[in-house]
Amino acid sequence: MTHTVGEPIRDTKAPEGPIEERWSKRRFSAKLVNPANKRKLHVIVVGTGLAGGSAAATLGELGYNVTSFCYQDSPRRAHSIAAQGGINAAKNYRGDGDSIYRLFYDTVKGGDFRARESNVYRLAEVSVNIIDQAVAQGVPFAREYGGLLDTRSFGGAQVSRTFYARGQTGQQLLLGAYQALERQIAAGTVTMHTRHEMLDLIVSDGRARGVVVRDMVTGEIETHLADAVVLATGGYGNVFFLSTNAKGCNTTAIWRAHQRGAYFGNPCYTQIHPTCIPVSGEYQSKLTLMSESLRNDGRVWVPVKAGDTREPGEIPEAERDYYLERIYPAFGNLVPRDIASRAAKNVCDEGRGVGPGGLGVYLDFADAIARLGRDAVEKKYGNLFEMYERITGEDPYTRPMRIYPAVHYTMGGLWVDYDLQSTIPGLFVIGEANFSDHGANRLGASALMQGLADGYFVLPTTLGDYLAGGPYGEIDQKAVATAENGVRNKIQKLLAVNGTRTADSYHRELGKLMWDYCGMERTEESLRKALARIPELRNEFWENVKVSGHAEELNQALERAGRVADFFDLAELMCIDALHRSESCGGHFRAESQDSDGEALRDDEDFAYVAAWEYSPEGGPVLHREDLKYEYVKMTQRSYK
Repeated sequence: MTHTVGEPIRDTKAPEGPIEERWSKRRFSAKLVNPANKRKLHVIVVGTGLAGGSAAATLGELGYNVTSFCYQDSPRRAHSIAAQGGINAAKNYRGDGDSIYRLFYDTVKGGDFRARESNVYRLAEVSVNIIDQAVAQGVPFAREYGGLLDTRSFGGAQVSRTFYARGQTGQQLLLGAYQALERQIAAGTVTMHTRHEMLDLIVSDGRARGVVVRDMVTGEIETHLADAVVLATGGYGNVFFLSTNAKGCNTTAIWRAHQRGAYFGNPCYTQIHPTCIPVSGEYQSKLTLMSESLRNDGRVWVPVKAGDTREPGEIPEAERDYYLERIYPAFGNLVPRDIASRAAKNVCDEGRGVGPGGLGVYLDFADAIARLGRDAVEKKYGNLFEMYERITGEDPYTRPMRIYPAVHYTMGGLWVDYDLQSTIPGLFVIGEANFSDHGANRLGASALMQGLADGYFVLPTTLGDYLAGGPYGEIDQKAVATAENGVRNKIQKLLAVNGTRTADSYHRELGKLMWDYCGMERTEESLRKALARIPELRNEFWENVKVSGHAEELNQALERAGRVADFFDLAELMCIDALHRSESCGGHFRAESQDSDGEALRDDEDFAYVAAWEYSPEGGPVLHREDLKYEYVKMTQRSYK
């Protein structure tokens, strides 16, 4: 499939003036809705993770009528619960030189200069409020002996700004948002629908006015209408089949919105996380993340000589290569994720990898245990060590962990402006579902920061500004009927194929294809191979997929098939985006574009823009460029040496 180039796109909501004043300026200029009118307005929030849960709770607290949806059996099961390591905030409790500006700078640099300055500065500015909010909710952050909140370091920073709750930070923050959400449910301002999956967006008179959902228990198709819709449905890393994401994570909500007119920003920007437990066999359906926080005290190494199969304890120090410390002495084991991942791939490609198939490197805590004592290490990382031992059968206190990169986060997502509004008026997109804050690579511990910043602090202001411009008239019932009929027809089409292969088998094949051809390293040749094979595999899927059961019942085979169908379409757009961007930047590494040291080589003259893709089923996707301009951070070749 080819693409065409359309008119440039611009973020018209971002204020001008000094960067440190822009968010205050926007908040003051935003129109307000008085309390009596808020009670008459209805907002739909899809997703109950950190972004969606905090947004629904805050909007309910403000007095709006909120309807919340999640496909899990409880909001507490949102994938945010799996985040382990921590949340960034520029509190500077350590007095080690941190500041809002430094967090802003580190994030822009970490994203390889492919993020908007205004959005990133706002994120850094709001970060200090998030911690206060979470503490007030009772989130049990780790504390130092004197009672101050403790922090630790994460990749891409030389200061200690990551707040944490052992290896359960996402879980504890989600419980904080969940209790705030449950309070509003009890108060009657939020209506919660669990086990419901969004399958289409209703657009009336050019505005988002509702969603079509399927009750996953009864199979009933329902239509819910509102004055605005908020998508907080997470990322699309499961397009690769094997990833650190929960099995239920999917792209359906944002993809269906894309088909209704929401532009998709930078779909090729996928984050590969460097510290995952390596693949152990064909039977696996997902991978397990070991928190990046482990790189604080763990040292990464491989044998100096290729083919060295000795036990790690038998390899003396002189015959070990602590390659991150050697190549990047300034940051060492705390280089950003994209750099650590490619470095691991390189040493494994040289034949120096460890474990089955040579696809692994060691993460060794022997020095930390000798320096701090086992008890101290256990207090910091005990639950992570326990999880590793349960999965691998190896004791990380006495034997180094084995890790290898795996698909984790997606920096791409629906395009939004400074107000977090998509190209469809009334459709707001928050958290990992949008593209807005991380550029081409997300720094560790910034996902939780963005989700809560969007939900607690940004959206409640900008959504109110949109709603104050209403009312937006009656909803076109023809548009409602069209969306609902489209959902029913797609379900019946999937059930009618009655082929011989499961949706999971197609998903696994698609995932391997994406990992091989559009994974850690991409080339023009590999991407063209993917673009030739994806349509063939998609056609095979629609001709031969087997979906057992019926529509009017609990049917997980039907759920998976619908999600895989959307992954096929998304995978094609990801490869088109990766092919057109013939530079390397962050997580997007084109082998043809690297410097003499093998580092990513950007092309700022030709590619310093956001790629915002418009859906066009006839002539292929349409590319709209949003130029990125840097006033406060100078675009330079990244160096962590």
